[in-house]
Amino acid sequence: MMLRFRSRFRFRFRSLALGLSLVLLPSLGVQAECRLPDSGTARAAGVADGRTLLLEDGRQILLAGIEPAPAWPAAQAKLARRVAGQTLVLRGVSSRPDRHGRLSAFVAVSGSETPVQYDLVREGVARVAGAAGMPGCRAALLAAEQKARAAKVGLWSDPVYEIRQAGDPALIATGRGQFAIVEGKVLSVRDSGGTIYVNFGRRWSEDFTASIPKRLQGRFAAAGLDPQALSGHRIRIRGIVEERGGPWIEVVRPDQIELAEMRQ
Repeated sequence: MMLRFRSRFRFRFRSLALGLSLVLLPSLGVQAECRLPDSGTARAAGVADGRTLLLEDGRQILLAGIEPAPAWPAAQAKLARRVAGQTLVLRGVSSRPDRHGRLSAFVAVSGSETPVQYDLVREGVARVAGAAGMPGCRAALLAAEQKARAAKVGLWSDPVYEIRQAGDPALIATGRGQFAIVEGKVLSVRDSGGTIYVNFGRRWSEDFTASIPKRLQGRFAAAGLDPQALSGHRIRIRGIVEERGGPWIEVVRPDQIELAEMRQ
């Protein structure tokens, strides 16, 4: 089913389109959806936190595509039990480490095709991050998250981690400095200086807003996303909550936006 807009643009943004087909993914299987280049194997030495693996060869692996809740103790414990003493298959390893020296990758225990990330999201100890790699990997993770959320599994049973509504900026603001998922209907999209503002209310000084740096507009265009086409649609924004007047999330990757509901 095609989305129609008053402008000549159409939504071809892959992450949004994937949101419409999540119900089909469980039958296809995560293995078929998330295909990444094999980067070899390594032995697990331990874990540093809920998404960082320590390897016997000295490398640190950041589990790509997920965002564990720091205050949710089950995340690190479950990850530690999953990888303890195991040989791990690394897939899609990043070419450069992050500022903490970690290489991003999808990881599976040897003998399994299912990424560890998928299991952690399915068990409700992690959420899908704003950057989740290839579209197929992201779609599989979102489908797992959707199921966990519907069943109120793990962190989804705690109101602290539930999806925030854009119409309640005061509640969103309580999560300042933390990862959050915010859902709401876009009221308008405006350009100002070097920023594109995605507005969920009329009062920028109080209401929730998402922003897209105009210098990154080419990145969004390459993903088939025209930010102006968001107006009138119900979407979810993933990212770190900041405050500039009202609560605000900066969107620097198309994957941070997910279609929540089609506009009729």
